Amino acid sequence: MPVDPPRASGEHRDPLQSSAAAVPSERRPTAGPIAILPEEDQRFVDAIHAGGGTVGELSDETRGVIWLSSSQPEVLRDTLRTHPGIEWVQLPWAGVDAFSSLLSEYADSPRPLWTSAKGAYSEPVAEHALALTLALLRGLPAKSTATSWATKEVGLSLFGMNVVIVGAGGIALEIMRLLAPFSPSVTVVRRSAEPLAGADRTVTAADLLEVLPDADVVILAAASTSETSKLIGAAELSAMKPSAVLVNIARGALIDTDALVAALAAGEIDGAGLDVTDPEPLPDGHPLWSEPRALITSHSADTKAMTQPLLAGRVRLNVEALLDHGRFIGIVDVAAGY
Repeated sequence: MPVDPPRASGEHRDPLQSSAAAVPSERRPTAGPIAILPEEDQRFVDAIHAGGGTVGELSDETRGVIWLSSSQPEVLRDTLRTHPGIEWVQLPWAGVDAFSSLLSEYADSPRPLWTSAKGAYSEPVAEHALALTLALLRGLPAKSTATSWATKEVGLSLFGMNVVIVGAGGIALEIMRLLAPFSPSVTVVRRSAEPLAGADRTVTAADLLEVLPDADVVILAAASTSETSKLIGAAELSAMKPSAVLVNIARGALIDTDALVAALAAGEIDGAGLDVTDPEPLPDGHPLWSEPRALITSHSADTKAMTQPLLAGRVRLNVEALLDHGRFIGIVDVAAGY
């Protein structure tokens, strides 16, 4: 069994760094200068140089763009229109929903090749998912605000529980790895029923309502697309048992927020751990802030201190792909939107 090399304190690794995919010749970008936009950042200048690439100001010679803003799709759209020679775009996050309308414009175009950070942040996000799960099961939201000694014992053990994970990407795989010491029974819900290594059962999204009643923990780790919008609504929350907890470290849009507020107030589920919400940021005074069964962590599962080294590593590897072998990591399925 391979031994994981020692790590520095707080060091995360990109689990997909050894699973690069070769790009067909008709889609492979042409090597050339790379621009860092909207603003240059020395960490990514160094990453491009480490990959053997050249950093340059945006020009007609630019062939690659490292886009470091989590939004501004209209600015990126204008950049691509005015510089049609750009053949590769690296987006900064695993989720690309902020760029969905722009991506759809290129659904039938072989270029630019789009890559994202999907999978790169699996370790920190999965770690946060586990933290939220344990906190909810142990009743920490209420315990952390208590002002007197509790007279009632509250807390459930994760060992041997039934866990449903919605999604089958890098984060889901890492969640399963972290859950393994607790010996849970894991059901993965994904687009296809093709078995996923590490899961006890794999079902399609059409079967979600069938697996929710047995779930002790439901963790959302799927991409935000038109198909997953409000995937968890009133019917799904009602199907869960009162002792179950819901964790969302994916995107807020996967949950019908109004339905969740109602379900928590009615005690339909025991708790919700939300790193992401809809809307986001969650407005001051929103009912979820005062809901004792809710634990909200304000989209902090992967801080910049965690993600920037991982993204820089992903950039270095993809620059090597651009200049040499053409095996890119994190290729975006433009038509599917993730």
